[in-house]
Amino acid sequence: MHITTDWNEQLANEFNQTYFQQLIQEVQHAYEKESVFPAKEDLFRAFNETSFDQTKVVIIGQDPYHGVNQANGLSFSVAKGQPIPPSLRNIFKELSDDMQIAEPTHGDLTSWANQGVLLLNSVLTVRNGEAFSHRHLGWEQFTDQVIEKISKDKENVVFILWGKHALKKGQTINPFKHLVIHSAHPSPLSAYRGFFGSKPFSKANQYLVEKNKNPIDWRLS
Repeated sequence: MHITTDWNEQLANEFNQTYFQQLIQEVQHAYEKESVFPAKEDLFRAFNETSFDQTKVVIIGQDPYHGVNQANGLSFSVAKGQPIPPSLRNIFKELSDDMQIAEPTHGDLTSWANQGVLLLNSVLTVRNGEAFSHRHLGWEQFTDQVIEKISKDKENVVFILWGKHALKKGQTINPFKHLVIHSAHPSPLSAYRGFFGSKPFSKANQYLVEKNKNPIDWRLS
């Protein structure tokens, strides 16, 4: 349950807040008494795979997958060997159409994270089998501060907001300093209402190149 990158310094003030200390106590207690995902060592994995300095794209999810062996600490991602969840399968369909590449055969998004894509869930933990069960513990306040800090202290970051929840989550993003890409959520319930055909991957790369940043290699090997 430790952050090992420059996020430690960037979020030091947040770690000292009473709400965050209470949050961590509750989460530790939850890990002790019930089945919680992701594994404790992956709790802050998004921050450990993608440093603050390295962050150039942010993809905001809701809460971790609540099935056994699914959540791996990165939003929308599952470990290699795990079935690809429906929303991620739709993300891969759009990726293939947008970038003219083959659909990935696994759902591990670590290579995106290592290139500067912060895969951030709004809530970082969940109880086994119970979606949204750890909402209102305090995670939302913490991740709001993360998003606000990126918006305030960095420039030319791409924020990819899928669905109404992510759009609301991104209300503090400064659209004059950053690129905000918003569409329907990739869930099978909404993907045909504007997610398919939205081309978020090519739009992100075009913006990064315009700002003299390396584009993301969205292929997953």
